[in-house]
Amino acid sequence: MKRITILSFMVWMLLGTIRPATTNPVIWADVPDPDVICVGDYYYMVSTTMHMMPGGPIMRSKDLTQWETIGYLFDRLTDSPKYDLLDGTVYGRGQWATSLRYHKGLFYVLFSANESGPMGQTYIMTAKDPAGPWTIHSRLPHFHDAALFFDDDDRVYVFYGTGEMAELTSDLKGVVEGSRRKTFEREADETGLLEGSRVVKHNGYYYLQMISQVWGVPGRHRREVCYRTRNINDTWEKKVILESDFAGFPYVGQGTIVEGPKGEWNGIIFQDRGGIGRVLTLMPCRWIDGWPILGDENGRVPLNIEGNPTSVMASDDFSGERLNLLWQWNHNPVDQAWSLKERKGWLRLQTSRVVNNLFAAPNTLTQRTQGPTCSATVKMDVSKMRDGDVAGFSAFQGDAALLSIRQEGKQRFLTATLPKLELVGNDKRIGNCTEEEVLRLPFKQKVVWFRIDADFQLHKDLASLYYSLDGKTWEKAISDFKLIYDYRRFFMGTRFGISYYATKQLGGYVDVDEFIVNE
Repeated sequence: MKRITILSFMVWMLLGTIRPATTNPVIWADVPDPDVICVGDYYYMVSTTMHMMPGGPIMRSKDLTQWETIGYLFDRLTDSPKYDLLDGTVYGRGQWATSLRYHKGLFYVLFSANESGPMGQTYIMTAKDPAGPWTIHSRLPHFHDAALFFDDDDRVYVFYGTGEMAELTSDLKGVVEGSRRKTFEREADETGLLEGSRVVKHNGYYYLQMISQVWGVPGRHRREVCYRTRNINDTWEKKVILESDFAGFPYVGQGTIVEGPKGEWNGIIFQDRGGIGRVLTLMPCRWIDGWPILGDENGRVPLNIEGNPTSVMASDDFSGERLNLLWQWNHNPVDQAWSLKERKGWLRLQTSRVVNNLFAAPNTLTQRTQGPTCSATVKMDVSKMRDGDVAGFSAFQGDAALLSIRQEGKQRFLTATLPKLELVGNDKRIGNCTEEEVLRLPFKQKVVWFRIDADFQLHKDLASLYYSLDGKTWEKAISDFKLIYDYRRFFMGTRFGISYYATKQLGGYVDVDEFIVNE
C-alpha cells in the first residue's frame, strides 16, 4: 500500500512539471493590433477595442498563452459627443493600434484615434501599475499605427505610418522640430500600406516590424516584414520574417516580437478570421543572421504550442458590486441609466434617450464571442417596459441578428429581426437602417430567456438564435445567420450584446438576472 502511494505521488509530481499542450490561435477571439512587453515575471499586452468602453484593455500573462484582463486605459473618451452616440458615431474608430512601453519605472501607452482634427490627436498615457489608473500625459499630432520607442540614451522616438519617424521632446509633450523623416521607401509592388509599427533594439540593431499588404499581385500575400539598422538616422535594410497562411484562413499579419524573462523570444501576430474578427497566434522567434525570423523551422505558424488556452468570455450573475472586466459598452455609457444596486443580483437597464434602432441605442452591453464555437444565454425580466420599448439580445455587428421583446401599447411581442447598420459621411452618422422581421409572437410573460450559438469554424461564421419561456425548452428563431466582418462599419468581430432602448418615451426598465456562457 505504501509503495503504491509513493508511486502515485511520483506520477503526480511528474505530471505537474509537464505543461499542457494547446493549439493556435492562443486567443480565438477579436484581439487586434497587439503590443506586448515583458516586465519582471509578467507579459503585458494591449489591443484595440475602438468604440467600446472602457477602452484599451490591458491583459497579463506568465506564459503568453493564458491571459487575464486586468484593466483598461480609460473608462470613456470625451473629445466629441460622437463618443456618446450624439451628432454622429465612432463606429470603427476610437482607440486604435496602441503602443505599450515600460521605461524607468513607468508604463507608457501611445495611441491615436482614426479621426481628423482634435479627435485624431495622439494620446500618451502613463501608469505606475498597468492595471491602472492611467492618466493622460500629453496630446500630440496624429501618428497612424504608431510605436513609441525609448532609446538607450533616453531619447524618445515615434515610428508611424509607412516607415515614418519623429523624435519627441524629452518631456514627451512635443515633436522635435525638423525630426520627421522617412526611414525607407516601400517596394514598388507594395501597393497597400505598411502598418502596425513595432520597434525593438537587440544586439546593437534597431528593428522596425510592420505588416506589408500587397493587393493584385499573384503569389504575393499579407506578410510581416522587418527593417533594421545600426544607426537610427541611417539606411535601413529589409527582410520578410513571416509569410504564412494558417489553418485554412488567410495569411497571418501584424503584431510584435517580445523577449521573455529568460531571454527567449516569441512572436504574437493576429490573423483575420472573418466574423469573429482578428485572433491571436503565438510562434517562436529565432534570431538567424541577425534577423528575427518568425514561425517554426519551416517558417509556418505552428498548430501546437505549450500552454493553456485563454477565454475572453465570462458568465455573470450580476451579484457583484462591479461588472466583470470582460464587459464593454457600445460607445460611452449613460451611467445614470444602469445599475447593479437597484435590484440585488440583477443588472438594471433604463431608457435614457428615444432612438429608432439598435445601433443608436445607448448602453448596449457587450462581450466578445469566441471560437471555435460558443454559446451564451441571457435571462431578462421585461415586466416594467413601456410603450415603444425594445429589450433584446443580439449577435451584435454591422449586420446583426436580434431577439427582442417589444412593447406596443398594452401588448408585448417576441420578435426576431435582422438589423442592418448604415453609416453616412465622415462623422459616421447613422443613416436609414433597415430591420427585417423574421418572427413575431404574442408574449405575455414577465421573464424570457434568449440564447445565441455561434460557430466560427472554417467556412462557417454562423449564428443560430433561440428563445425559451422556462429556461429549459428552446425554440429556434433564427437559423444559420451569416456573421460578417466589415472594416467600413464596426471594424471588429461579432459580439454578444444585451440592449434596451426606447422608441417613444422614457421611464421603462428591464432587469437582467444572468448571462451564462458555454464555450
